[in-house]
Amino acid sequence: MNVDTTSPDAVASGAAPASGVAAASADTDPLALESQLCFALAVASRTVIDAYRSELEPLNLTHPQYLLMLALWEHGTLSLSGLGELLMLEAATLSPMAKRLERVGYVRRTRNPDDERQLAIELTEEGRTLRERAKQVPLAMMQKFQMTPDDIARLRDAVSGVTAAAAAH
Repeated sequence: MNVDTTSPDAVASGAAPASGVAAASADTDPLALESQLCFALAVASRTVIDAYRSELEPLNLTHPQYLLMLALWEHGTLSLSGLGELLMLEAATLSPMAKRLERVGYVRRTRNPDDERQLAIELTEEGRTLRERAKQVPLAMMQKFQMTPDDIARLRDAVSGVTAAAAAH
């Protein structure tokens, strides 16, 4: 039986290549795929974001839109640049996202009358009401991942530490 060693599941399980040649051990090869932090984080990111999809679809949100809504629920009205700083995203990425959220009725975009270059994003009543429905998302994700709140906090803190260290260089 041939095993697909190119899939993330096969790599994560340590499956031997289909040709029967043993893969280099992460212990002996510093370039072994399974020893790379970047690979583990990339696969984790795609997999985790995909796992959120089933929880966010009933809210009519994508994962990036969910993050934008989380920022607004926590901080209230924000400028587009303020959202960009919080979410570490460019205005060119956030602007179409805010437009879509405005079309579905969750936010309102308004220009600052004193400086037309500044765009404020604020929650509508529907957007504020959505927060109650969204409260189930973190609980559902903990169940999916079979993690406790402490597990989530430790993992988040470790990943945040890696992110901060990488951003410092």
